Amino acid sequence: MNRRDILTAMLALGAAAGPLGARAQALKPAPGTKRIGLLVTGWDSTRGHLDRALMEALRDQGYVEGRNLVIERRYADGDGSRLRELARELETLKLDAVVTTCTPSTRLMKAETATTPIVMATVSDPVGQGLIASLAKPGNNITGTSSQVEDILPKMIEYFAAVLPRQASVAVLADRRNPVHPRLWEQLLKPGAAAGLTLGRYEIGNAREIEGAIDKAVSEGAVALFVLPDHPLFMDHRARIVSAADKHRLPGFFWAREFVEAGGLMSYGENLAGGWQRAAGYVSRIMRGAKPADLPVAQPTLFELAINLRTAKALGVTIPQTILVRADRVIE
Repeated sequence: MNRRDILTAMLALGAAAGPLGARAQALKPAPGTKRIGLLVTGWDSTRGHLDRALMEALRDQGYVEGRNLVIERRYADGDGSRLRELARELETLKLDAVVTTCTPSTRLMKAETATTPIVMATVSDPVGQGLIASLAKPGNNITGTSSQVEDILPKMIEYFAAVLPRQASVAVLADRRNPVHPRLWEQLLKPGAAAGLTLGRYEIGNAREIEGAIDKAVSEGAVALFVLPDHPLFMDHRARIVSAADKHRLPGFFWAREFVEAGGLMSYGENLAGGWQRAAGYVSRIMRGAKPADLPVAQPTLFELAINLRTAKALGVTIPQTILVRADRVIE
């Protein structure tokens, strides 16, 4: 190789190394980088949009993953028995904060640490569950956002009853392992009776029991399905629940519009992505030095009604105009 060939080769190598070096430098975490954890019962494939909502909101707060923020994600992939192990793993990392995504993940993370700040996202009745002392003064190491589903259950029943026959028998799907579901069931009985509905509770312990519980409910006279909020199993298997309801032509009512987008009939509740975005604000304040005990827990102020008219037509359900005009999301 002559001198000209050697020089050409050296220039080519320099040109190739330059951009790679720049990219490596750009991806290197900056001094003062923060580290947070994310404890999720389900899969990224079913809840990834919520993860992205959190990341986008953190970016707006000045924290960018790969630049000045490291995310330790722990997805249990639908196996609730792995949650405790994953919570312990996050605790050993001594993170700046951990975001929990439901009642089970919050309770297990709380059991593992009294020092690492925990930011819960859209958890129902955190005071009644004993997770925090009060909304205004949560105390200890937990703060974040609550879902307020315990307060909107009467409105959920009101909307559902408006599209069902009087004295309709409604199967209420619950998870026997979720400590908040007995409380929600008790709070559902009075508005259910006032709306003229006959409610029956059907509990499951894993996804394999979904079809069997709905089959049993139908055999016992159920003509509609109401799914209790705040459980990752239901959220992660929403398509399976909707499919099982469709098999029996059951109108289904849910707490999140993701179910309606999967083919369910109606939902009423907060925008879950919005709850995760609000959780990002708590994470940001904690990473800047705030104490969880000093940050009041936020409750949603806006709730959205979603209706799937395609499903209504397929089921032969008439949505009254008085309900339709209130809908925030209509799938036609």
